[in-house]
Amino acid sequence: MPGLDETRQFVPLKIAVLTVSDTRELADDKSGNTLVERIRAAGHVLAERAIVKDDVKAIRQRVKAWIADKFIDVVITTGGTGFTGRDVTPEAVEPLFEKRMDGFSTLFLLVSEKKIGTSAIQTRASAGVANATYVFCLPGSPGACKDAWDEILLHQLDYRYRPCNFVEILPRLDEHLRRGKAKGAKT
Repeated sequence: MPGLDETRQFVPLKIAVLTVSDTRELADDKSGNTLVERIRAAGHVLAERAIVKDDVKAIRQRVKAWIADKFIDVVITTGGTGFTGRDVTPEAVEPLFEKRMDGFSTLFLLVSEKKIGTSAIQTRASAGVANATYVFCLPGSPGACKDAWDEILLHQLDYRYRPCNFVEILPRLDEHLRRGKAKGAKT
């Protein structure tokens, strides 16, 4: 049965949040705020936060800088995953992936379908691993961010979650880089 193993010690991750929007600023960034609140409530560290316009170059530049930062374990983007002409987050971020996490997209679709029915098909949420950093691209609505965090990321980004989680394999993602990440996680 999946759940928390209280005998294991919590390992706080360093998480960066990127809001992709032509119209948002920190003061009215509800999706970014939703993620920041949940990251902190879970006991993780907000490493950085930024907002960039819906522009492939700007998005890719910010994500590349964060995945190059040895301090950051996880990058979560919100916004730009729809079908309109300005929705370019997957095009900007997915070329950076060394490994795609197709299961995240599928699970997010299943979670979303329970909440919004067939409208869930309108997302291009995606995830992958880039430079030993987990990257999750979420839709730009607070509800989608809440669902992704509460139903998936909260568990998978907790070292205590069994039978397995992303944290316990994080130190092995960078075997080829020999870089120490997720201090405290034992493999």
